[in-house]
Amino acid sequence: MTGTPPPYLPGHGLLAGRSAVVTAAAGAGIGGATARRLLEEGARVVISDAHARRLKESEDGLAAEFGADRVASLPCDVTDETQVAALFDLAEERHGRLDIVVNNAGLGGTADLVDMTDAQWDKVLDVTLNGTFRCTRAALRRMKAAGEGGVLVNNASVVGWRAQKGQAHYAAAKAGVMALTRCAALEAAAYGVRVNAVSPSLAMHPHLVKVTTPELLAELTSREAFGRYAEPWEVANVIVFLASGYSSYLTGEVLSVSSQHP
Repeated sequence: MTGTPPPYLPGHGLLAGRSAVVTAAAGAGIGGATARRLLEEGARVVISDAHARRLKESEDGLAAEFGADRVASLPCDVTDETQVAALFDLAEERHGRLDIVVNNAGLGGTADLVDMTDAQWDKVLDVTLNGTFRCTRAALRRMKAAGEGGVLVNNASVVGWRAQKGQAHYAAAKAGVMALTRCAALEAAAYGVRVNAVSPSLAMHPHLVKVTTPELLAELTSREAFGRYAEPWEVANVIVFLASGYSSYLTGEVLSVSSQHP
C-alpha cells in the first residue's frame, strides 16, 4: 500500500559462508542495515566507520545477536590509504577470504557554487568518490590475487543522474562513483569479479527524520512514487541481491532504488 513500508523479509541463506566488508556501517543508515542483512543471509562481516564509538556499539550489538565469530570492526577513514589497507587486511585475517565489499562511505552538504569553497568541494569528493576508489582498488587487488571471484557494490545516488541545487559537489562525486563502477566492472570481469552500484533517492531513518524539517521531508517524499521514503533495509535488500548469486550475470550496472531514474 502506498505510504506504508512492506514487511521485513527474513534471511534465506543467500550468502552463507561468504566474507564481507561494509564501510560507513555504524548507526541506523544504509550501511548498518546492509551489515545486518548480510549477516541474516549467512555472511561473516567486518564493519567500519570513521566514528569509533558508534562503530563499537554497532559491533557489540551485532555480535550479541549473530555471534562474535561472525562480526568484527575496525575504525576506518576512507580518505587514508593506510587505514583502508588495514581494513581489508583484517577481513582476510579474521575470516580467511574476501568475497563481498559494500562501499557505502559518503559525505554530503549543501552550498551554492558561488559560495562553495575548495575545502568543501575537496572534502565531499575525497570521501565519496576518492574513498570509493581507494576501497575498490584495495578490494580488487586482493580478489585478483586470490583468484576466487568476488562482488563489489557501491552506493551511488539519483543525484548523480539529475541536477539538484546546492549539491554540485555531491552530484559530481556520485556521478563519478557510477562511472568508476562501470570502468571497474570491465576490468574486474577478467578475473571473475562483479562490480555494480545502487542508486537510492530518499532513504531515511528515525535520527535523520528528526533533523529534517517537516516541510523539506514533505517535499522530498512527494517526489517518490510510493509517497514515502525508503527504509534503509529496503536499499540493503537490493545490495544483498547484487552480492548474491541471483545477479551472477549482472555487472557494470547502476540500479535505481527509486522511481527517479532519469
